[in-house]
Amino acid sequence: MNGGPIDWRALFTAPGGRSARAPFWIAVASLFTLSAIYEVVAGPALKFLTFWFVYPVLLASGACVASKRLHDRGRSGWWAALVLFAVILIWPTPYGARAVIALPVMIWTIVELGLLPGEQGSNRFGPSPVTVAAG
Repeated sequence: MNGGPIDWRALFTAPGGRSARAPFWIAVASLFTLSAIYEVVAGPALKFLTFWFVYPVLLASGACVASKRLHDRGRSGWWAALVLFAVILIWPTPYGARAVIALPVMIWTIVELGLLPGEQGSNRFGPSPVTVAAG
């Protein structure tokens, strides 16, 4: 994402580049909404047949979104693997030891990717999405 209007397709399908906070939050809400709808609509038989097709696509999209936001913070996109691991631990039921393990990662994720601003100016991952969009 190197300026101008947000390339939503690239946000969900390509891990390179940077993303500002607003598109990140919209993408996260979209992915969770799609997951929740799938969980509600797909019955046990349909879920048995489609689970291995639907969730890999959602997780890959989540990895791209997280990677872009990590890049905006100046971090390697490989940190997205830790975030996705925590999401897998708690989805769809965050109970027990899995939730205890995932909680610190999820708190870090919300603060690091959702609340803190990206690096100003260009970094090794590209130009700032905020500066380019505003300028």
